[in-house]
Amino acid sequence: MLRRSIYKSPAQLRSMVEPGLITAAMLDAVRAMIQPGVTTLELDAAASAVLDQRGAKSNFQMVRGYRHTICASVNEQVVHGIPSHRPLEPGDILSIDAGAEYQGWNGDSAFTVVLPDPARPVLVAARTRLSEITEGSLWAGIAAFATASHIGEIGVAVERYVEASGEGYGILRDYVGHGIGRKMHESPSVFNYRVQDPGAEVRPGLVLAIEPMVVGGDQATFVEDDDWTVSTLDGTAGSHWEHSVAVHDGGIWVLTAPDGGAAGLAPFGVTPTPVQ
Repeated sequence: MLRRSIYKSPAQLRSMVEPGLITAAMLDAVRAMIQPGVTTLELDAAASAVLDQRGAKSNFQMVRGYRHTICASVNEQVVHGIPSHRPLEPGDILSIDAGAEYQGWNGDSAFTVVLPDPARPVLVAARTRLSEITEGSLWAGIAAFATASHIGEIGVAVERYVEASGEGYGILRDYVGHGIGRKMHESPSVFNYRVQDPGAEVRPGLVLAIEPMVVGGDQATFVEDDDWTVSTLDGTAGSHWEHSVAVHDGGIWVLTAPDGGAAGLAPFGVTPTPVQ
C-alpha cells in the first residue's frame, strides 16, 4: 500500500489553492440563500451549481453512501446532517459543511449561522454566542498553528478559548479535524482539546482541516437513525466552524478563505502569507 508523506511540496500546495477557493465560493452561495422557508435541499442545490460552474466535484459524494453536496445540521444536530425538505425556521442555528475536489486536490470548510427571530431574542442571543465562541476558537487554533512546533498546540488553543468564554460549553471528543490533500480526510488527526501526545511536527507542507465542534451543553452525542446525523444527547444546540489551512515556507495561509484568513487572524496578531 502506497503511503504518502503528510507534508506537501510547494507545487502540491499551489494545487490546493483553487479547490479551497471553490469551497469558499460554495459556502458563499449557500450563505446568501439562508432565510426562513428555504429548505436545506435547496441550499444543497446552490452548492452543487457552484461546483458545476467551476468544473469541480463534491468530495462529500465520494464518501461511501453519501449522496449530497453539503452537510446541513440544524439545532441539536452538530455535524453530518443530511439535506432535506424541512424548511428553515426563525431562530434555527444551522451549520453548513462543504468540500470541493478539483484536479485531484481537496478543500473542506464549514460555518454556522443563526436565523433571526424577533419573537425569541434570548434564544437567538444564546445561539449566536455559541456560534461566535466556536468561530473564535477556530481562529485561535489557526493562529496557534502558525507558530506551533507540533499540532497538539492547536487543540490546546481551541479548548482554552472555549473555556475562557465561561459558558460551560462542551467540545465534541468523538469527531476531530484532519489532514487534507489528495483525499478529503488524511492523517494526522487534529484534536480540538488537550491531549498528551504532542502530535505531528508542524513544518512547511502541512495542510490541516481545523474544525471545532462545540455544543451548548454536554459533549455526548449519538448518531440518528439515518446513520449520518450526529446530534446532542441532551438536545442542546451545536455549532461547527472549519477551514483548510496550509503552512508553507513563507508562513500560513487559510486556503478556504478568500483573504487567506487575514480578517480572522488579525485579532491574534497573525498575518497570513499567500502560497507561492
